[in-house]
Amino acid sequence: MDTVVESRRTESALANKGKYRRPSQAEAEAAVRTLIEWAGDNPDREGLAGTPERVVRAYEEFFAGYNEDPVAVLATTFEETAEYDEMIVLRDIRLESHCEHHLVPILGKAHIGYLPAGRVVGISKLARLVEVFAKRMQIQEALTSQIADTIQDVLKPRGVGVVIEAAHQCMTTRGIRKPNVSMVTSRMLGSFREDRTTRQEFLSVIGGQRNVSHES
Repeated sequence: MDTVVESRRTESALANKGKYRRPSQAEAEAAVRTLIEWAGDNPDREGLAGTPERVVRAYEEFFAGYNEDPVAVLATTFEETAEYDEMIVLRDIRLESHCEHHLVPILGKAHIGYLPAGRVVGISKLARLVEVFAKRMQIQEALTSQIADTIQDVLKPRGVGVVIEAAHQCMTTRGIRKPNVSMVTSRMLGSFREDRTTRQEFLSVIGGQRNVSHES
């Protein structure tokens, strides 16, 4: 599925979330108990007695992004920039997400660059934007597009570049079991897509000539 379509599908699901009844904490804990029993253990034994509650609390942290508005994160911008119009790059942003296919961790880092058009945003807000989308059930391709598209839509810069490098435990700890493998995805918009020099400058700043396509 096209990543933009997937991104819109996720946004639509979030918009309609209020139409569905969210299970209670007790129901969620009961579901965890069922999984423990299905795996072959006793959820009432001492070591597992508090596990359902702990898992539910952990899920509240893992998927906190569903309760946050990514547009609101970038709402506060600054126009007093002394006419700064060069590239702004925030690199090596720690990324922790979960694969929507197996609900296992995706661990890596994101790099964000943009060319401002009169407005800039605090750098902590860029890191926060990554968190909002990462704290959801994801595929890396959609995550990359969601971050770049939101920056483009809200800040309206001359261009945006997002590169994500991450390891997926759905293939490193299960299935094909190939450790030390990372996936690289990119989303280039505006001048980052159209101008090879701009794109190469961004890739150089984030750490060398990475093997990523501007076609995202």
